[in-house]
Amino acid sequence: MITFKRVSIALSVAALMAGCSSGVKLDENANAGNNNGGANTSGSASGVAGVDLTGGQIAADGGPKGVGRVVYFDFDSFVVKSEAQGLVDANARFIKADAARKVTIEGHTDERGGREYNLALGQKRAEAVRRSLNLLGVSDSQVEAVSFGEEKPAAAGSNEAAYSQNRRAEISYR
Repeated sequence: MITFKRVSIALSVAALMAGCSSGVKLDENANAGNNNGGANTSGSASGVAGVDLTGGQIAADGGPKGVGRVVYFDFDSFVVKSEAQGLVDANARFIKADAARKVTIEGHTDERGGREYNLALGQKRAEAVRRSLNLLGVSDSQVEAVSFGEEKPAAAGSNEAAYSQNRRAEISYR
């Protein structure tokens, strides 16, 4: 009975492997099936063209077109909100696509609080975005985090609308 089980298993494995095999020879002329007369126009031996991860979408400042660069924070907080994760992820993919690409994360605060406190909070915000990029695979050598505190407001005014625009970290491509 054990011999019958072994033979059955061996036959099943052989049938499975035969069903999964392919008649395509991978090491023969890779260009035989393309429509350009067998010429390899991509510059690679396999005939597969390279992929442009940026999609040709690079803005004038060197960053990705159509991708946000500002992460907003709650009052007195340096936690990257869940709604900013898509923005951080898109920028991380763009930065990782070119090892020579460098970014500066600029941390900002609203005008409330002392100068030293706001500089420290701005730095924590910049570092939080930098850590998020690192977790997504961006090399630490590509990212610099700096704080401007309350010195460079995005919106003028002393109301919640202006404050919410000023509590931010900006991703700046260099």
